[in-house]
Amino acid sequence: MNNMDNIAVAYIDRTDATLAKKIAEKWQIPYIGDVAAKVNFPELEFLLQVNFQHLELSKLDEPKLGAIKVDFVDGAVAHRRKFGGGRGQDIAKAVGLKHGFTPHVLDATAGLGRDSFVLATLGCTVTMMERMPIVAALLEDGLQRGNLNVDVSDITQKMKVIHASSIDDMELAQQPDVIYLDPMYPHREKSAAIKKEMRIFQTLVGEDLDADALLAPALALAKYRVVVKRPNYAPPLNNQQPSTNIKMKKNRFDVYVNQAIPKQP
Repeated sequence: MNNMDNIAVAYIDRTDATLAKKIAEKWQIPYIGDVAAKVNFPELEFLLQVNFQHLELSKLDEPKLGAIKVDFVDGAVAHRRKFGGGRGQDIAKAVGLKHGFTPHVLDATAGLGRDSFVLATLGCTVTMMERMPIVAALLEDGLQRGNLNVDVSDITQKMKVIHASSIDDMELAQQPDVIYLDPMYPHREKSAAIKKEMRIFQTLVGEDLDADALLAPALALAKYRVVVKRPNYAPPLNNQQPSTNIKMKKNRFDVYVNQAIPKQP
């Protein structure tokens, strides 16, 4: 799904008008000006709004969900940066962060970039690839704000975003050491139980019905391994059994090994 007819860019305060226009032009998304103008556009389902220099996405028919944004400074990512467990985390084990190895990771289904940020926190250089322009715009905005923050700028500067389809253009990331995949998968929970970000994302992006097509190009490109995050109840991507996996409470990491990670001196 990539329909721009149901989304527009707006600002909440007039001081953000110039920034909102630039975002609309760059990502080729319709611009309506003041957020109050949304009443004149009943076809709109989403609003990409600039809120005092923060870009955020709101779902207009469910205002109680609030707005979502990419935030590498505060909230959940800040807590995980400080207390996440370092290289003992399952994601660190999955991508092979051991013996001093700090790979270049391509997060080929970047989403809001949280796993990318965790990997950058652990020292990895991370390329985030995202095919949805709205999500890529949110990622870019989050990175720009992160680069201005003294607490996280050394982390976010290890990250970059590429707006492209991973299925078609994965090689734009050049040759990454590890490719990380976390495609959308239907949730078993009732919709009301899914947290707001997933509610908004599922409506905006839909399910990754072509996710199976990610595995072959990833295996062809990754130098050492491909890591796929899956719900425990989901089959392996493309029904291809991994070399090994790491199981967690609700999810698992399926690891496809191309070659062994070299031991560091």
